[in-house]
Amino acid sequence: MAEHNALGKAGEDAAVAYLESHGYVIRHRNWRKGHLELDIIAAKNDELIVVEVKTRSDADIMQPEEAVDRQKIKHTVRAADTYIRFFQIDVPVRFDIVTVVGKPGNFKIEHIKEAFYPPIF
Repeated sequence: MAEHNALGKAGEDAAVAYLESHGYVIRHRNWRKGHLELDIIAAKNDELIVVEVKTRSDADIMQPEEAVDRQKIKHTVRAADTYIRFFQIDVPVRFDIVTVVGKPGNFKIEHIKEAFYPPIF
């Protein structure tokens, strides 16, 4: 596995552990349907939370959440809509970002709740 892929998996594992320790129930990880993918789908307090995870070894050049641009938001919302329809879910949905910065075993995790809202198409 390439080093950046290993870092990404370790970051996602850390994000899952963080969410679970804060009372979130993980429904799916890396859910795929065709070309659509969601990093983490969680539930808490009768709400569905779609979590985009961004892992970086450092944040000197750019903050990880800055990588969630307009195109990424549109793609994530489209994937979430497909997920909701596929599983026939009827609860409020929230879009969060979890940033993971550092090295495995020494990550700094930040949870940005309601990081973005679905754009109007």
